Amino acid sequence: MSIKDQIRKGSSEILILRLLNDEPMYGYQIVQELKERSGGYFEMKEGLLYPTLHRMKQAGLVTSEWIKTDSQRRRKYYRLTAEGRKMLDEGSAEWDNFMRQMQAMLGVQS
Repeated sequence: MSIKDQIRKGSSEILILRLLNDEPMYGYQIVQELKERSGGYFEMKEGLLYPTLHRMKQAGLVTSEWIKTDSQRRRKYYRLTAEGRKMLDEGSAEWDNFMRQMQAMLGVQS
């Protein structure tokens, strides 16, 4: 696995939490929003997304519910929980610290 893939995989939960903080979303919507908001940098395949959502649900970070759309199609929407918001806040602070430390170690001026 490349360094880029490892970094993206390690950041998947915090990215999903960030998206769900804005609004409940269904799986395909999460994939599209990640891709769009990152200019294509974050492309998450279903093989990573759904196991990640499942782990997040088991950890109490998200809940899910089936909702009928206007076309009578059912979609499973994921919603952030209070625990998920707490994890988002903590994770965002940790990512900020991580990035500052990495930039310092690599000699990058901010």
